[in-house]
Amino acid sequence: MKAAGLQFDKKEFLNKNMSAVALVLALVLGGIAMLVCGYNPFEAYGSILKGAFIGRKAICQTLVQATPLIFAGLAYTVAKKANLINLGIEGQLYMGALGTSLIALMPVNLPGVIWIPLSLLGGIIFGGLYAGLVGFMKVKFGSNEVIATVMLNTIAQNFVAYVVNYPLKEAGKSMAQTARFSESVWIPKLVDKTQLTAAIIIAVVLCVLIKLLFERTVVGYEIKCVGLNLKASETAGIKIGKIMIIAMVLSGSIAGLLGGTHVLGVDHRLIADFSSGYGFDGIAVAALAADSPLGVILSGIIFGALRAGCMVLNRTTGIPTEFIDVIQAFIILLVAAPLLVKEILRIKNGSKGGKK
Repeated sequence: MKAAGLQFDKKEFLNKNMSAVALVLALVLGGIAMLVCGYNPFEAYGSILKGAFIGRKAICQTLVQATPLIFAGLAYTVAKKANLINLGIEGQLYMGALGTSLIALMPVNLPGVIWIPLSLLGGIIFGGLYAGLVGFMKVKFGSNEVIATVMLNTIAQNFVAYVVNYPLKEAGKSMAQTARFSESVWIPKLVDKTQLTAAIIIAVVLCVLIKLLFERTVVGYEIKCVGLNLKASETAGIKIGKIMIIAMVLSGSIAGLLGGTHVLGVDHRLIADFSSGYGFDGIAVAALAADSPLGVILSGIIFGALRAGCMVLNRTTGIPTEFIDVIQAFIILLVAAPLLVKEILRIKNGSKGGKK
């Protein structure tokens, strides 16, 4: 009998191939869009490749850009495994950043080996509880998690903005930010004179752990069962509500860890509106990864490369960096389109069956 983790999964294989095709088509369509606008797509993609992979500095910048995207993509993937749409990653990462900052700003002098994990734990708890609230509302009151998470995004961002403008604002400064954290609580850099920190290692290890969770644990198995078939899971005795809340808490905890690693590794303080939309970019990362925890690593690096390359793109060719957003939109569209067509056909066939 083969181990479960080694069995050939036809559905996963097809999803991965679909993602590869979607990526290639998105690049082709992006190139056509550039051509229509009067730009040379070959020059553009050459510039992106150079800015993303040619030289140590370029590779480091790609990994820097990929780090938050891997966290965000993984957070979305975990919720999606339970068939939950977590659009609140942005708000959860803000709450995670706040939780981390509260511990990092404590007037103590702890060694980094204790202070860093403790601070990140604060972010994990804040992000997890914030997402867990959505899971609780869905289970107890039947609220829609999409609407709830989107609304909570605004609340979290505005609350953090209030905190850094008033109670935690750095004394004597006009910027909406806290005081700088002690260097003891900074996440160590992997390469000097870059922003590449050990957060990339945390992100990759976490993807592996989540993969093992789904493959080797009862909770992971139940999350997947709930996502695949709600009625069958209920018949099998799985506590649907409990599993949904667990999935949301886990998803939010990962988002909170994203916020925590950002403030400890990049800004070294909490700043209002520090996120550039990582939470929503995570949707594209998860889509390209076909909801695979390990696929999120490669997907995050691909999007990280596009982001790193676009920094060089405008400077060397004059081509607007907004074309990267166009390519990202094409990827989501091309990944989602086959699933949408399949669902339309299912509904159509169901309607025909009902008329007979």
